[in-house]
Amino acid sequence: MRVLSGIQPSGALHIGNYFAMMRPMIKYQEENELFCFIVNYHALTTVQDKNRLAQGTMDAILDFLALGLDPERSIFYVQADVPEVCELTWILNNHTSMGLLERATSYKDKIAKGFIPHAGLFEYPVLMAADILLYQAHIVPVGRDQKQHLEMTRDIAIKFNNTYGETFVLPEARIEDDSAVIPGIDGQKMSKSYDNTLNIFADEKNLRKKIMSIVTDSTPVEMPKNPDKCNLYALLSLFLNQNEKKELADRYLAGGLGYGKVKQELFERMWEYFTPHRRKREQLTQNIGAIRDIMKRGAEKARQAAFPTLQQVRDRVGLNY
Repeated sequence: MRVLSGIQPSGALHIGNYFAMMRPMIKYQEENELFCFIVNYHALTTVQDKNRLAQGTMDAILDFLALGLDPERSIFYVQADVPEVCELTWILNNHTSMGLLERATSYKDKIAKGFIPHAGLFEYPVLMAADILLYQAHIVPVGRDQKQHLEMTRDIAIKFNNTYGETFVLPEARIEDDSAVIPGIDGQKMSKSYDNTLNIFADEKNLRKKIMSIVTDSTPVEMPKNPDKCNLYALLSLFLNQNEKKELADRYLAGGLGYGKVKQELFERMWEYFTPHRRKREQLTQNIGAIRDIMKRGAEKARQAAFPTLQQVRDRVGLNY
């Protein structure tokens, strides 16, 4: 089974990225053929600072490696190191209807929040489709907000296959039920775009400050609280087993539990959870040259995997003569 997914280097990676995408991806390398990549072409839709993009790309690489991604057991690469994806994107653009792209809720949401509308943002789903179809991926782990983009990828692939014959595998979305939507510190979906994140490798002072700023309701300490409507409970639950979740829920319902106490518990759990990964990341930063070599080898393997698909596509549409 070929599994593929990527993550944008548009800012520091956070626990929403980790639980919804990164941790599941790392687990897939144990029993599947894993393609994992840093989607820096996609990041261009919102990042126009070259230093920020370059540093964000390296930071994302270091984060993945520190969290357990093994480049010897997976194909780990940077999107822009595989130019074949741009050629496939252009070909797919010519088989993608405007109506399909206009229905993308992610595009509408970004425009509503003040993002500048441009062609790259509008055609984001086509580039994502090319990322997936180029490698004939079977499974794509995504957050619930990306499910529509997976459906669009399938629509594009079906139209191409119906026009030229069976060419692309139709990918299936895989959404982690327990972490499909992870709230940010303001209660909205955790997102770098909303600046409401808890970053995986934040320093101790900043992490504590962010956690203490998590928005909660005004229920008095002595009163019972509803854990199902508390984003603080949802965040702490990410670090708990089933028995611990039940115990925390019981404490909420019993009354007498202050949100400040829960925030302190969240800080302690999160800091402890990522401590060994933090140490590994510090070690990795001591030899950036070796990291670049790892990514170069990953890109070479990715291009080898992409070549047969692109050649078949070129042949099907008539670009090979």
